[in-house]
Amino acid sequence: MEFDLSGRKAVVTGAGAGIGLACVQALVSAGAEVFGGARTITPELLAATPHTFEVDLLTEEGPGLLIEQALAKFGGIDVLVNNVGGGVKLAAGFLDIDDDVWRHTFDLNVMTTIRATRAALPSLIERDGAIVNIGSMNASMVDPRLGHYSAAKAALANIGKALSAEFSSQGVRVNTISPGPVRTRLWTNPEIARRAGVTPEEFVAAVPKITGLSTGKMIEPDEVAALVVLLASGRVRSVTGADYTIDAGMAPPAHYNRPK
Repeated sequence: MEFDLSGRKAVVTGAGAGIGLACVQALVSAGAEVFGGARTITPELLAATPHTFEVDLLTEEGPGLLIEQALAKFGGIDVLVNNVGGGVKLAAGFLDIDDDVWRHTFDLNVMTTIRATRAALPSLIERDGAIVNIGSMNASMVDPRLGHYSAAKAALANIGKALSAEFSSQGVRVNTISPGPVRTRLWTNPEIARRAGVTPEEFVAAVPKITGLSTGKMIEPDEVAALVVLLASGRVRSVTGADYTIDAGMAPPAHYNRPK
């Protein structure tokens, strides 16, 4: 099934690498014009789209500035992909998670989405647009070491459903994608492998077994991006308020969990 997004204007947050970059590339391949916002404008992002904006989305004004720039360039927005997130480390347990960590985690994973969505909604309503939020399997999984991250992603999923309930009648479809372990910098970072006493290649190769992926393979960013294109395309307009799981048949041990 081919998707033609010719004439559509999209904004992707956290677009510099990983899932965000894959979303930009997939949307462009489908014919959309894409505005990518990131703290660092990578060569890969510039190769994918000429429309970029260097911005710290953690600031109160950052998401709004990104949408403002996109509207100035495109004249309207049809698709908003709220991808920016993550940025957390394992804690020893609940008592090890202080207020600063809670605030940072919710600012990065929740408030960025709230602010970008708030700024983009008038245009999305006008153009019968779509919002796709990138969540995480952690939203529905329990691990005290990631209580802050799981709570933030659970909030994100709930916000998506609330937005759908309010704005679907105005033509805006809102959905969430919740991946399991995706091959991004979180997993390929050499420092993580060093701490585990193995090479980066050995660590990545071991992830499917460690996390219980029945496919035996990590999830690739372009798999998440493919679902983004489907949800953005409007081909299945009745899908709204949904939370799609991409987990490679994940069945991790009860004690294990990590963010995407």
